[in-house]
Amino acid sequence: MKIEFAPLNIPLRRRLQTAAVLQWIFSFLAMAQCCLAAFVLLLLSDWWMLALLYASWLWLDWDTPCSGGRRSHWVRTWTVWDYFRDYFPITLVKTVDLDPKQNYIFGFHPHGVLVAGAFANFCTESTGFSRLFPGLKSHLLMLPFWFRVPVFRDYIISKQSLSYLVSHPDGGNVAVIAVGGAPESLDARPGALKLQVVFIECASSHKAQLVPVFSFGENELFDQMDNPTGSPLRTLQNRLQSVMGVAMPLFHARGVFQYSFGLMPYRTSIHTVVGKPIPVSQICSPSNEDIDRLHAVYLQSLSDLFEQHKHDYGITVDKHLTFI
Repeated sequence: MKIEFAPLNIPLRRRLQTAAVLQWIFSFLAMAQCCLAAFVLLLLSDWWMLALLYASWLWLDWDTPCSGGRRSHWVRTWTVWDYFRDYFPITLVKTVDLDPKQNYIFGFHPHGVLVAGAFANFCTESTGFSRLFPGLKSHLLMLPFWFRVPVFRDYIISKQSLSYLVSHPDGGNVAVIAVGGAPESLDARPGALKLQVVFIECASSHKAQLVPVFSFGENELFDQMDNPTGSPLRTLQNRLQSVMGVAMPLFHARGVFQYSFGLMPYRTSIHTVVGKPIPVSQICSPSNEDIDRLHAVYLQSLSDLFEQHKHDYGITVDKHLTFI
């Protein structure tokens, strides 16, 4: 395979963008493992008392991710996230104003491999979420698994529980769910338009308004090894997912100093479009019929959002969403 190396005279600005994305890739793929290893090594060293002190803090702070977390505006406004945004680049598109007295559940689609668009738009202020939606606070939700890892859980602790956020009586909270989750990430590759949508019941229970969000370009960041349903690779991935709770897509794109292979995403534009809210009536114990009815309305709203904006972002008229 011929390797295409990056030129030596790349501007410093682009090098900083690459560095910002590289640290994000490390945080996503390896930081949890490094934090766990560091904790174990500290526990086995002469400084074991520090590890015990941290373990005591972990025990006392165990429920924080489910009861508000520790949101940090300072972290959200780090300059590194501006470089991260500009690498692709990523933009956030508002279609309507949202009432800050309401709580919202944003359904983010597609999941992609590493949800880069969701991270930039809703975990940071690099694309101007607070400016576009004044009075609202966005929170990208994560699997509970990650909050069990020492040290790493304190880095990501601003990602909070869905029920806590959308039950806030004064409104102002936006819980963002990358809806397809682990199963959808295994199908994330350029051109993929298959979505998995299963998250409606909580919205009915808490009267949170549902908002469809489509991130054009999210699936274009990485290629994946072929893993069609029923193949040995897909079977192994599904088994690992059922045991670990997280998917393991075998993705690749470009490298840091060359463009031929590696785990760095392609420099592909991402445009995250926030649609119109769907009013939801609060039902303490919604029936299957209530959930199915709201589910159908949500799917139609998401499909309409995609159809209205696909021409603006290079998707041909014959391409449509497929729900599974």
